[in-house]
Amino acid sequence: MNAQPLRANRLVSTELAALAAGVTEATIRKWASRNKITRYGKPGRAEYDLDEVLRLLDADAPTSIP
Repeated sequence: MNAQPLRANRLVSTELAALAAGVTEATIRKWASRNKITRYGKPGRAEYDLDEVLRLLDADAPTSIP
């Protein structure tokens, strides 16, 4: 059986998610409001799964045609 281990979410603040993605904090909040990424945390304390943010960037990256 090829079971992959479960990974815990790597939750980071809006500021760190924006820094990792190279976008503004407003963009992170906009992605969350458009359901592109999931917002975790309590009211007044948003957190985002860093892996999910990075996957979104990979999905939106333009592909080059050789």
